Amino acid sequence: MKHLYLFILFVCFQPISAQVFNVETLKLSGSTDKRINLVILSEGYQTNELPQFITDATNFMNAMFSQSPFLEYTNYFNVYAIKVPSNQSGSDHPGTATDVIEPASPITNVDTYFNTSYDSYNIHRLLYSYDYATISTVLANNFPVFDQAIILVNSSVYGGSGGLYPFTSTGVSASEIAIHELGHSLFNLKDEYYPGDALAAEAINMTQETIPALVRWKNWINRNGIDIYPYATSGNAATWNRPHQNCKMRYLGVPFCSVCKEGIVEKIHAIITPIDSYTPVSNTITNPIFPIDFQLNLIKPIPNTLESTWTLNGATFATNLDAVSILEADLNSGINNLTIAVIDVTTLLKVDNHTTIHVSTVSWIINNSALGIKDITSESNEITISLYPNPSNDFINVKVDSTLATDLVVDIISIDGKQVKTVKLLSANISQIDLSSLSVGIYVAKFYVKNVLIASKKLVKN
Repeated sequence: MKHLYLFILFVCFQPISAQVFNVETLKLSGSTDKRINLVILSEGYQTNELPQFITDATNFMNAMFSQSPFLEYTNYFNVYAIKVPSNQSGSDHPGTATDVIEPASPITNVDTYFNTSYDSYNIHRLLYSYDYATISTVLANNFPVFDQAIILVNSSVYGGSGGLYPFTSTGVSASEIAIHELGHSLFNLKDEYYPGDALAAEAINMTQETIPALVRWKNWINRNGIDIYPYATSGNAATWNRPHQNCKMRYLGVPFCSVCKEGIVEKIHAIITPIDSYTPVSNTITNPIFPIDFQLNLIKPIPNTLESTWTLNGATFATNLDAVSILEADLNSGINNLTIAVIDVTTLLKVDNHTTIHVSTVSWIINNSALGIKDITSESNEITISLYPNPSNDFINVKVDSTLATDLVVDIISIDGKQVKTVKLLSANISQIDLSSLSVGIYVAKFYVKNVLIASKKLVKN
């Protein structure tokens, strides 16, 4: 679900003027509340250099959306640039790094807005700022509805860092560094070179699990070069594993591996719904007459991988249409329910065995009488269904998150089409379904909201 970041501004500890800077739109795909808003801030650009900042930011943006999965999901993003001038160009080089023979670069101390510096944490290429308060204040005053900010530093020296706000220079491989760091900051990806003991942790693309059937990327093993690869042959690094040997989270200039792409797409699905808008909405309906048109405006991937199912009174009415027309003959007397459910079936996710289903729905209640339509009300809902472990032996967990307090019903259907189990699921709860009585084999779990089928998922009983 789309969310806003709240800022804790440390004004009581460090007074910072509420400066307002020029914000330039680099990419507008839709309204800010229906898109992932990426904001690029300038650092170390003097006022006369800000046109170059826009060029550098645009080059990064173009590089980002030329690569999968951003290429496929370009319509899900807005990009903005905040022109923050510095008094001097570049970034600090204190010459304090211990991983190189200093001075690896000319030692400089320049006056920049966010006080960035190389040699952070004694690593020469680690370009960073400890002044998060200033960054947060600029964002709060100029673009508070951002989803992710990145700081572009006007320096030709190779460098960058991740964290809450990623930093990148404009030198060699600048765009690749920025995309890599964005993988950390927005999409929770780990480095696939060993990041050090302090940063090693279980994550989308990092694990200590070595059993193929249990590893978090088990559905990808033996596909597209995915396997369980140790980070090293000795030491603590040898206890940690990555999914691929040649991923952007390890090397610049190469694609994201399938596991990282899946993680990125999952995060996109978690932030926003593919439903941009719909009509009619409850407060705009006046004196409806037949035929009644219902329309959905979708944020479509490229190529479009969204599938939709229209259901009228529990029966399928249409599939994969953005609009339908309802005739008087289609309706019963009294209350009628029209629902559309939208899912993304992209091959970037291992759909059959994937742990999570994201379903977006819109429902209209149509009150029909002999005198015509009395009223039409509408509501939208985002439902996330997690099914794990899958395959399973004796039980399976089902976690349901919903924007509405909507109860779901799951039917377990055998391969020969027989309904073998029915369970009611409560939103925001984890339900455990006992499979011990079922025979070994393949089943289909069908999920219903108000008797409307919204999703189906393969279930394997070992």
